[in-house]
Parts: sequence; C-alpha cells; structure tokens
Amino acid sequence: MAKLHISTTINGEPEEFLCTADETMLDVLRNQLDLTGAKEGCGSGDCGACSITLDGTLVCSCLMLAAEAEGKQITTIEGMANGETLHPLQQKFLEEAALQCGICTPGMLVAAKALLDENPDPSETEVRFWLAGNLCRCTGYDKIVRAVLDTAADMREAS
Repeated sequence: MAKLHISTTINGEPEEFLCTADETMLDVLRNQLDLTGAKEGCGSGDCGACSITLDGTLVCSCLMLAAEAEGKQITTIEGMANGETLHPLQQKFLEEAALQCGICTPGMLVAAKALLDENPDPSETEVRFWLAGNLCRCTGYDKIVRAVLDTAADMREAS
C-alpha cells in the first residue's frame, strides 16, 4: 500500500510523517512519533483514553485516520505542560489524587482542558457531561470532577 506524506503541527511543532490510508492517528502518534501518552483502551471510540484535540476539537485518535491530520493542529497530552511546568489541570490531578492506574488520565486531562478552553466556569453537571466519553475503571469520577472544578476556580482567580 502506498504511503501518504502528511504535514501537520503537533503540540505547536511542525511535524511530517508517512502513513498508509487506513492508519489511525493513534497508531502514528504512538508507533512513529513516540508520543505514547494517548492510550488505546478500546479501539472503537468508546473510552476516551486516546483523546487529542484537532484544531481545538476533542477527538478520539483511534477513530481518526492519520491522513486527516494534513494541515491541522493537533494537541496531545504531551503538549499540555509548558516545559517542566505542569498545566494547572495536571498539577491538580496530582494534588487531589484524581488518578490511579493512569490509562484514562491522559484522555481525561485532554478532555478537561478542552472544556476549560471553551468554558472557564463550568458547572459540575457540565464537567460530568463533558467527561462522559472518558471511562475510568479505578477512581470513580468524583475526584476527577472535583479536580477540574478546582482548577477552573484557580485559573479564574489567577486571571
């Protein structure tokens, strides 16, 4: 099968890769670009562990063809921190123990950041709705929701 040449931007950096027409973005991220934060939990878009943003829209990278990345802006969990400084959501997840095994954590963080980018003052119901596509088998959701709400409050207070 012929390979396609894709030029895109990932985590603010220009990136080029070759992929087949049927290759998923998740496979390219993990296997070619060594960005292993996005996890394959289900391979069918049901768990959210592979969440990334594509031009600011939350998507499951296991459902996205890598060829669709041409000319787009992608952000993965690796793009959340600013160098060694964690994003406030990442810091709050640590402080409030909103993680356990870590499989869902990257997807939860990417989804939570997408929410706060769109709505810096979400209600608890809005947070739960927004994160509904991300499944967690370990922590339950209360600590995760609390961490998102507390981060939102801290970020509003800081600005």
